[in-house]
Amino acid sequence: MKGYVYCIMALSLVLGACVGEKVSPNAVALGVDFSWENTKKCTSVSPAIRVSGVPDGTKSFKVRLVDLDKTSWNHGGGTVANDGSGVIPAGALKSGYNGPCPPSGSHRYKFIVKALDAQGVVIGEGSNVKSFP
Repeated sequence: MKGYVYCIMALSLVLGACVGEKVSPNAVALGVDFSWENTKKCTSVSPAIRVSGVPDGTKSFKVRLVDLDKTSWNHGGGTVANDGSGVIPAGALKSGYNGPCPPSGSHRYKFIVKALDAQGVVIGEGSNVKSFP
């Protein structure tokens, strides 16, 4: 019986993760800007990302990079503490970030940035798309 209870608990954790993020009804639009200048192909060092319109109460930023020309490739991202500067520093996306790595030619990449409060609720979101190289 004990093993059964643990299985049910594990299943509820997995299914709970599939439900999605909690988004505040008052979430604001963030301005997001970045540059690929000096970024090497297939690097694991993220560029600096400037975020504007950051709402009060933002404790961290959740960042994700998406290749719009090959959406099946996971470029990852990460979560970074908000230091109040409006800048996610270059190299801040440490674990799981894979920079732009188009197999040939140029691809369009989108950084998605979400502002999270202390409870992990999304209180702001924005994105920006730029081609690389």
